[in-house]
Amino acid sequence: MSTFWSVWIIGLTSINLALIIWVLMANRKVAVDDQADPDDIKVTGHIYDGIEEYDNPLPKWWFQMFVITIVFTVVYLIIYPGMGGYKGLPIFDGKTWTSRGELARDQDIARASYVDSFGKYSDMTIEALAIDPKANKMGARLYSNNCAVCHGSDAGGNYGFPDLTDNDWLYGGSPEAIKHTLINGRQAQGMLAWGEVLGEEGVVNVAEYVMSLGGRDHDVAKAEAGKDVFATCAACHGADGKGSYAAGAPNLTDDIWLYGMGSITEPGATAKEIRQSIRNGRHGVMPAQKHKLRDDKIHLLTAYVYSLSLVEYSE
Repeated sequence: MSTFWSVWIIGLTSINLALIIWVLMANRKVAVDDQADPDDIKVTGHIYDGIEEYDNPLPKWWFQMFVITIVFTVVYLIIYPGMGGYKGLPIFDGKTWTSRGELARDQDIARASYVDSFGKYSDMTIEALAIDPKANKMGARLYSNNCAVCHGSDAGGNYGFPDLTDNDWLYGGSPEAIKHTLINGRQAQGMLAWGEVLGEEGVVNVAEYVMSLGGRDHDVAKAEAGKDVFATCAACHGADGKGSYAAGAPNLTDDIWLYGMGSITEPGATAKEIRQSIRNGRHGVMPAQKHKLRDDKIHLLTAYVYSLSLVEYSE
């Protein structure tokens, strides 16, 4: 909250409280004795059906309740961090005696407990954590809470979301590369749309050539025509079509496809899906986790993801 609004809220609260006190004290009167001179009895001037309204003071107990309420309010506002940017009065252990203070104390206790949970794994290498059963159980829970919605509960990926259980990586599958991806995310340089440049015939020919690189059934004549056009694609995917980690360009020779579902009998991308990628391009995004997860959690999660593509470890 800005300083202006903080001062505004504190000022309005203080003014209203002062006005309430003034109204209460200004209207305080001495109680009327039943034996007092009738001429000293004051009325408000309101008359209804012959009944006059006396200008009597509040009952003593009622007035005292108002005073107690005001005192409570002042103490409450001093202790509780509720007015603008005011953080409350430090009490006892230096933290505010409020829900916020209790939260701070709970957080301190939680941080201390992390030494026995997440903390002790922070100094271990990712390679060591990847074969540690207990660390991987913790990493699996982190994965389920933060990654499964896109990559699937089994990490097998989905259309547009990579399979994390194989050894095919757009940006490298080393511990360092995986951790970099988790921390900073990935904004794909993008598969450009080539439809207008190549024309539909060129798109079809290049798709057939790409299918031939993976050993798929293809039209030989069209693939041969697409081979010359593929020189344009080689800048990212390489002359041999095996891709580049630096560019985030996939290997086109292994028949593993990020944007292809294929079928049960013929897994991988169909010719139609490959043509779609060439014609309209692709732009994938992996969101950064550094603002969502602490460093120690990212460290464990990296180890778990890294372990998925390793030979299963024994407990």
